[in-house]
Amino acid sequence: MASAQQMFNTSSLFRILVEAKNREAIEPVKQMVIEVLQKRHQGEKDVTVVTQDAVLETFDEILGALTYAVSGIAAISLAVAGILIMNVMLVAISERTAEIGLLKALGASRGQILRLILAEAVLLSALGGGLGLGLGELGCYVIRQAFPVLPAYAPVWVVASVFGLALFTGLLFSLLPARRAARLDPVLALSGR
Repeated sequence: MASAQQMFNTSSLFRILVEAKNREAIEPVKQMVIEVLQKRHQGEKDVTVVTQDAVLETFDEILGALTYAVSGIAAISLAVAGILIMNVMLVAISERTAEIGLLKALGASRGQILRLILAEAVLLSALGGGLGLGLGELGCYVIRQAFPVLPAYAPVWVVASVFGLALFTGLLFSLLPARRAARLDPVLALSGR
C-alpha cells in the first residue's frame, strides 16, 4: 500500500477491490470490510462499499429499458410486415380474380376459397418467419465467433414463439383479402372485374 501511495503521489486510498469466494459470501464480506475500515478510521463510517449485486441491478435496469425499446421496434416491424402481407395478398387476389371466379363457377364454396387464400398467407408467413429466424441464428453465430465467452443462443421457446407470431401475423393480416376473395361473384370474377 505504501508503494502504491508513493507511486500515485497520494496519501490515501481511493479504491480497494475485495473478492468473495461465492455469491453467498458477498454480504458477510461487505459487512466485514465496513467494520474493519470503521475501526481503522476511529469509528468513522467514511467509506462506500459497492457490491457486484448493485452493479448488476444497474445493468438489469439498463437491459430492461433496452428490452422495452426493442419490443417497441419489433411491434412496429410486425405491423409493417402485416401491412406488407396484406398488400401482397390483395395484389395476388386482384391478379387471380378470373381463377377465383373459375373455382367458384366449378362449385368451390366461400369456405374453400377462404382456406385456399389463408393457406397461401400461412406459407408466405412461414417463409418470412423462417428467413428471419435464419438471419437471427446467423447473427448469433457471428456473435459467438467474435466473442466466444458470450453464450449467444436463442432459447427454444423464443424460436417457437417468434415463428408462431409470424404465422399469426400473416393470418391476421390476410383475413381481409381472403374474405374479399371469398365474396367475389363468379360471373364478375370470370369477366375480370
